[in-house]
Amino acid sequence: MEYRRMGKTGLQLSVLSFGSWVSFHKQIDDSIADELMGIAYDNGVNFFDNAEVYALGESESMMGRVLKKKNWDRTSYTVSSKAFFGWRGKANKPNQTGLSRKHLTEACEEALKRLQVDYLDLFFCHRPDKGTPIEETVWTMHNLIQQGKILYWGTSEWSGVEIMEAHRVAHQYGLIGPSVEQPQYNLLERNKMENEFQMIFKTVGMGTTIWSPLASGLLTGKYNEGIPADSRFGLTGFDWLRDRWIKESLLSRVKQLTALANELGISLAAMSIAWCIKNPNVTTAILGATKKEQLLENLKALDALPKLDEAVMQKIEEIVQTKPVLPEY
Repeated sequence: MEYRRMGKTGLQLSVLSFGSWVSFHKQIDDSIADELMGIAYDNGVNFFDNAEVYALGESESMMGRVLKKKNWDRTSYTVSSKAFFGWRGKANKPNQTGLSRKHLTEACEEALKRLQVDYLDLFFCHRPDKGTPIEETVWTMHNLIQQGKILYWGTSEWSGVEIMEAHRVAHQYGLIGPSVEQPQYNLLERNKMENEFQMIFKTVGMGTTIWSPLASGLLTGKYNEGIPADSRFGLTGFDWLRDRWIKESLLSRVKQLTALANELGISLAAMSIAWCIKNPNVTTAILGATKKEQLLENLKALDALPKLDEAVMQKIEEIVQTKPVLPEY
């Protein structure tokens, strides 16, 4: 397994990591989660991603039970949580969501209890909070680090302007700023990583823990001929996800990518993930799986990486035609 430093920090994350969004509690039980996390760990994965909102807290509780049972050396893995949405769903009351000092402090404590760990390696602000001053959020994250409850903090789906404002505040008051951003990044979603964040990478040097490298499964090719009944697009409450990705224009490109992957003798999933981690600004790509076979196939992205030479990358660009248009200077 390859490891990369997280931006301008000393922390090293495996270039492939394992996450629990959608799958934990909703699609898999403790025994399957135990098996999948074990396979990931045995193959060198050292980062496990989670959030308060995933399955309304049950995802973190499930991962916590697995970590407790595995009893791995705590120094050998990193684990994260994210706060913003709360875990009570429609029952959330004021102060149970957002990035206020109150919610972030309480969300951190709740995550520690659910995950059954003494500290979080990474704690993310899951979305920007328009109702809370960025100064308050930065101060709170700094204090949580000083208290030993978290080691690094980051953002998720923040704009480049918001990230740089957080760094400005940190610099002004001598605080610890965000070290990592968690954006969506895949062959069909590229603007933030390849355009908006370019100056951030060159200046403050943020790390990235990208999510959905397979566009919620679209880039595995399993939706080429319809929606399987046991897939996430068939889950109740994920209509928005299905509407986002199941479009003829996208499916047409995925079928062409499938043909190219076949020519290379690799799966479309492995090729798509390899394409993501080929970007040096990607610290780690978060994998999600509900079956052993899926995870093992996704881990083959490291073997597929050398096959993505300049000629293959050009063929991919000609198929997807999603490369952002950068400003001219």
